Amino acid sequence: GGARRLYRRILQLHRALPPALRDLGDRYVKEEFRRHKAAGPAEAQRFLREWEATLIQQQINEDKQNVREKAVYGIQLTEEKLNDFRDEQIGQLKELMDEATKPNKKITISKDSEYKT
Repeated sequence: GGARRLYRRILQLHRALPPALRDLGDRYVKEEFRRHKAAGPAEAQRFLREWEATLIQQQINEDKQNVREKAVYGIQLTEEKLNDFRDEQIGQLKELMDEATKPNKKITISKDSEYKT
């Protein structure tokens, strides 16, 4: 129940993003939740805890946007958090960053994309 509610709330927040970023974010979230569906209890708890923290940060950014009228997307990751990631996760972040920072191109992700480990 809690995972499904969190998943829906994240997708709901993505509605405020520009279309290309929304598409990228929605696909990323869907793939991540699908990949962790069979995770063990400890990994699942950590996965949900991290997404809840991301959700809270997105809500804070959304509130700041409403005050400043300037769009702010994403969160800054600390070196400590980055050190906790597996190589596979670092690869995913790199791919996401590359897609999100392509100049003047529409953001696309293939449905059957595979991540390098």
